[in-house]
Amino acid sequence: MTARGQKREIESSTVKVKWYGVNKMEQYLRVAGIKEDSVVDGPGLRLVVFVQGCPHVCIGCHNPQTHDFNGGKDMKIKDIVTLTQNNPLLTGVTLSGGEPFCQSEQCAELAHQLKLLGYEIWCYTGFAFEHLSEIAKFNRSVKGLLLTIDVLVDGPYKQEMRDETLLFRGSKNQRLIVLENGKYKCEWTG
Repeated sequence: MTARGQKREIESSTVKVKWYGVNKMEQYLRVAGIKEDSVVDGPGLRLVVFVQGCPHVCIGCHNPQTHDFNGGKDMKIKDIVTLTQNNPLLTGVTLSGGEPFCQSEQCAELAHQLKLLGYEIWCYTGFAFEHLSEIAKFNRSVKGLLLTIDVLVDGPYKQEMRDETLLFRGSKNQRLIVLENGKYKCEWTG
């Protein structure tokens, strides 16, 4: 793609931002932390955003420090995008938690901006895909986040179903769902 074509794509994104009346890149996302070079949260080298706050509070959760909605720190969406762009080796970004769908508006904007730049988006959630699909019928930000996700890892972590041989998930109930336009396409197999 030419630089001119890229500029039009970015200008198109700016029009979208103005349509909502707020520069969403200036919005803050509440994060527990960021891992800048993960190989265990999806394929390839990925940046992982651990959002702060989770209603699931799964027993045996790998990230219990992310549960408290008052914990963590605020980061501007544009700063996370810049951090991602600073590593030319990254192939994708993973939203983890905490629960990304508890900050669906901000996560949707972050994922949208990263998709414009060509990054693959994975998202971990304690909610079942079917539940999110129902919510998306009346919640624009949940729908927007689903539309930007390439692979959704759904379902709560269940300690009694833990299986360390599973790729990119902790328990057997969790699924790796490939999404296309926010809809179920197939199970991810690598």
